[in-house]
Amino acid sequence: MVIATGAKQQVKIGPTQLLINNEWVEGVSGKRFETINPATGEVICDVAEAEASDIDRAVEAARKAFTTGDWTQMSATRRGELLYKLADLIEQNKEELARLETLDNGKPLNESLNVDLPLVISIYRYYAGWADKIQGKTIPINGPYFCYTRHEPVGVVGQIIPWNFPLVLQACKMAPALATGNTLILKPAEQTPLSALRIGELILEAGFPPGVVNILPGYGPTTGGAIARHMNIDKVTFTGSVEVGRLILEAAAHSNLKRVTYHLSGKSPNIIFADADIEQAVEGAHLALFFNQGQVCTAGSRVFVEEKCYDEFVEKSVERAKRRTVGDPFDPKTEQGPQIDKIQFDKVMRYIELGVREGAKLLCGGNQKGDRGYFIEPTVFADVQNHMKIAQEEIFGPVMSILKFRDINEVIEQANSTPYGLAAGVWTKDIIKAHTIANNVRAGTVWMNCYGVLNAAAPAGGFQQSGMGRELGEYGLQQYTEVKTVTMKL
Repeated sequence: MVIATGAKQQVKIGPTQLLINNEWVEGVSGKRFETINPATGEVICDVAEAEASDIDRAVEAARKAFTTGDWTQMSATRRGELLYKLADLIEQNKEELARLETLDNGKPLNESLNVDLPLVISIYRYYAGWADKIQGKTIPINGPYFCYTRHEPVGVVGQIIPWNFPLVLQACKMAPALATGNTLILKPAEQTPLSALRIGELILEAGFPPGVVNILPGYGPTTGGAIARHMNIDKVTFTGSVEVGRLILEAAAHSNLKRVTYHLSGKSPNIIFADADIEQAVEGAHLALFFNQGQVCTAGSRVFVEEKCYDEFVEKSVERAKRRTVGDPFDPKTEQGPQIDKIQFDKVMRYIELGVREGAKLLCGGNQKGDRGYFIEPTVFADVQNHMKIAQEEIFGPVMSILKFRDINEVIEQANSTPYGLAAGVWTKDIIKAHTIANNVRAGTVWMNCYGVLNAAAPAGGFQQSGMGRELGEYGLQQYTEVKTVTMKL
């Protein structure tokens, strides 16, 4: 199937069914749902909707693959080879995947092709290299005993991914789970199922055994809820909001106490000192907030600026926001596409209205861009107070809040005045200031004189309500193994 969109681009649509046990099937109910192009508001196609009975089928297939199938007999080296093969296939089809991602998600094609896909490929290759290097330790203990540990796969894993980075977050969850020998049921977000299903085709082409990877699109309360509650799923991992994270944790606790890891909301401080390179800090803070339409959990959405350079920073940030190109995501000149859907568009617009009512100074933006699709002008608020809701609640849109501070102790206190702790940034030429911020701000990641730098080898995750567990890097492997101690009398 081919559909025209954007700048007269032709985008190939792959499978629209459920992938269960290496077969494309319709859901038991026969229901299908529409996926929408956020740049136009038009229907792209409809997709099979999974419900609890379909999750049962997928879990049965995944359990069989884990306990008695080819996967359980496969060497770690061979698992790594399959992941390398999948990475190669993604690379060979990266332009097609990037167009599909942009169509379904709305992010600029330049970002899909040159940011997301290279990271996806590197994640699969990184964990492919780890597959045959996951090992335990020998432990000297008292007495005539030989003691050692084994790192064994958790089992059947349920994975629920959001819509803001569908391909990247699919890789973050699938690659370490497969490298460590687990089987899985993956639920892509209902807003963006198409790229996940296309990856399913490539998984079949790579030669993964039946039941190892099952991909079931559907809605959170039904499909996601069935995964969280299922008695034969050993672990669930989720990326999304705090509210849904709580529901998943409760469901897991009331079922079989399955292991849970999650990567949740953020309201990250980005701190600019007067001794920083202001031009670099302005551009860095701009990208930290507006990248991916502001739909980034680590977005630097609270910009703390030292009093001495506050006016200059505000002026230049407003100028930069006004120059930001918003439009057709398939246009190479576009920097910012639409919000994901009408629900998110309305949420962002409500926060903009709230910021004005709270007394923050709206310096640019604040309106819908155009009359088609879900585009919002890049928006900058100054004179924001840390108690305001626009400074405390995750907006998940192109809305920058700029706050003023006087000294390092004040900004550390304000930066930590939040229930979240996902990320932080600091811009300064003073190494002592930089490390003081890094050591005292409670966040899972701190960037110094940069922001949003991600690598397959560097772990990501949050403090407080921003999550539990880590993804990426060697730490990401730990979320998918159980440690077994073996002691033998000599």
